[in-house]
Amino acid sequence: MTEQDFFEALTAEYGRSFSGWDFSYVNERMVSDPLPWNYRLVVTDAVCASESLLDMGTGGGEFLDSLPALPPVTFATEGYAPNVPIAKARLREKNVQVVEIATDDALPFDDRSFDLVINRHESFAAEEVARVLRTSGIFITQQVGGMNGLDINASLGAPPSDHVGWCLLKAKENLLHAGFKITTCREYIGKTRFYDIYSLVYYLKCIPWQIADFSIDAYFRRLCLLNEEMQEWGYRDFIFHRFLLVAEK
Repeated sequence: MTEQDFFEALTAEYGRSFSGWDFSYVNERMVSDPLPWNYRLVVTDAVCASESLLDMGTGGGEFLDSLPALPPVTFATEGYAPNVPIAKARLREKNVQVVEIATDDALPFDDRSFDLVINRHESFAAEEVARVLRTSGIFITQQVGGMNGLDINASLGAPPSDHVGWCLLKAKENLLHAGFKITTCREYIGKTRFYDIYSLVYYLKCIPWQIADFSIDAYFRRLCLLNEEMQEWGYRDFIFHRFLLVAEK
């Protein structure tokens, strides 16, 4: 493959469509270590004891749609406009109201609206979560830690992401300051394995906050070098960072 052909192939991969929060296109080419906890089970147990639920950052509604049952009052928020109609269509039959928001710092709900707030990989303001939760309400969040993909940035010569300091202790500190009692906290650092350069480029397209100024043109030389390594080794591993918090108001 000539250099120009490689550039065009990378550009085509970067231009592929992405909607909801569906990474199935790279499922076999991008594999992360299994987490030592099960977010779905944690949430499912809490849902059974709740009458009202808010899912922050629902994406295309995939996770909510996969739950076996939902409380009679269930809302979801989403800040990425193209995902909103996808989530609304997917969750309509389950009577979930999907609300588009501009920021997680001002949720469009009354005080003490929910028994349970869940949040998978979405930003949150601890004080705002506390405001919309009822007394003894539960907040469950699984977050992407700031070290996630830090070595992707380093390998491509990009500056660290703005979220590099985000970790379990910082989130825990925020929740404690907002008046929560922490009941569960776990953190895990492992690896995500990419089997080809195209899956990595697609991944960077899907999560633009990892390298804010990423483009094929700007990072082409490093992409070429990284591709040579991946072809020689058959894969490349990068840091995978997650943490789980369960807190009671």
